[in-house]
Amino acid sequence: MIAIRDDFPRLTPEEYFAWEEEQQVRHEYIDGEVYAMTGGTLNHSEIALNFCLLLKSHLKSSGCRILNSDARVNIHNSSNYVYPDISVSCDARDQTATKFLSYPCLIVEVLSPKAEAYDRGDKFAMYRLSPSLQDYVLVSANKVAIDIYHKNDRGRWEILSYLAGDLVELECINLIFPIEDVFADIVFGDSAEDV
Repeated sequence: MIAIRDDFPRLTPEEYFAWEEEQQVRHEYIDGEVYAMTGGTLNHSEIALNFCLLLKSHLKSSGCRILNSDARVNIHNSSNYVYPDISVSCDARDQTATKFLSYPCLIVEVLSPKAEAYDRGDKFAMYRLSPSLQDYVLVSANKVAIDIYHKNDRGRWEILSYLAGDLVELECINLIFPIEDVFADIVFGDSAEDV
């Protein structure tokens, strides 16, 4: 996420939606300011696609919406809008939404070294404001590893870490799968392109 320019004017949400429709890249909208979304690596893209396909297959005909990184999520009780790599909403109020989801139960971010601190910190703090969110999934793009922040029955967030050979559980959508399904056909390397 990169700030546009220091002298770029603050926008209202309505101005942001109109302005972004004419842009060639996506922008998150936080507290009246817009931030360009940077591109990811090929591994990032393929991991996100593998995860989307897994979710789509599991939730087929369930009434849930599974959306990729082209879909915005509105941060609960705010005028902030972000683009997670994957979002899932099973809430009837999101079924007819056309510009953004408001009630996700599951959000997935594929990590990059430059954005990992933001995804684990400030972005997760925003996502936690959503009462509908139950699982926040962080997927490594550099190794077979997944962290899930799960909201337990007492409303407290706990972290579950998974590595190669583990079965991953997403309680919010009743799905258990081998972690390797998300990393199918991924080749990890040491080149600058993979970081």
